[in-house]
Amino acid sequence: MGNKQRKSPAEREKAKYTDYMVKEPMGLMEFLASKMPDASRTKLKSLLTKRVVFVDKKITTQYNFPLTPGMKVQISKERGKREFRNRLMDIVYEDRYLIVIEKKTGLLSVNTERQKERTAYTILNEYVQRSGKQRRVYIVHRLDRDTSGLMMFAKDEMTQQKLRSNWHGIVTDRRYVAVVDGDMEKDEGTVVSWLTDHKLYVSSSPYDDGGEVAITHYKTIKRANGYSLMELKLETGRRNQIRVHMQDLKHPVVGDGRYGREDGPNPIGRLALHAFKLCFEHPVTGEQMAFETPYPPEFKRLVLKK
Repeated sequence: MGNKQRKSPAEREKAKYTDYMVKEPMGLMEFLASKMPDASRTKLKSLLTKRVVFVDKKITTQYNFPLTPGMKVQISKERGKREFRNRLMDIVYEDRYLIVIEKKTGLLSVNTERQKERTAYTILNEYVQRSGKQRRVYIVHRLDRDTSGLMMFAKDEMTQQKLRSNWHGIVTDRRYVAVVDGDMEKDEGTVVSWLTDHKLYVSSSPYDDGGEVAITHYKTIKRANGYSLMELKLETGRRNQIRVHMQDLKHPVVGDGRYGREDGPNPIGRLALHAFKLCFEHPVTGEQMAFETPYPPEFKRLVLKK
């Protein structure tokens, strides 16, 4: 008897999708109809609502999503397993090893000793348990409760360990957008300080006082109406790092009562901080993964010229 050659993780993952390359500009629904001529429009719409259509690795449900040459459209063969609706978060990408979500502001990433409530972690645990194949997800990193944006969970302990043990080697780009008070003096720069976690808050020192070094690169996108729209790239990932570093620059994040002015104006009713970009090398397949969400519209409204 001949030995059946085992497929690599990348080959097994690829076998779960039907791949189509985009060769000319068109809307997503039109493209699907051209590739699946026997499928009714209702059937094609159901693929989108069931969240099994991916464009460049991102779940896409917008029927008129504009496709351009070079994009890759994938349809998952595991239909019915991706039904997920929750007003607090969206699943952006999922495979057998990990889940990438977009978390809304106000949702805790995970439970703490002091806070026992519904979190991104508990919501995802319920979701994977419904699939019947696994009992839990595994924490890789966190976002503050009031920070929205992209974050990742592992679906098994081995993948979690790979991500945690080489996080800075695997994650190639991690960026945030923020609106801060005042006109930022520089167009770009870097903040380096040593942060100490005191549980209720994080303190910052310009010299090594025993804390953990924290490095944030920033770029000013726009200044208007007494605010600055900022893009921030993390070289390290300490708790509250961006919020503390903006306080160090005397330009706290809008809506930050802890590291800004407690009685300061909060024109959008939330912390103006969003993790909009996450790029990494897949810890199992080795594939380059890139996810990006738009700047929140309420951030952009703050810096519209009046």
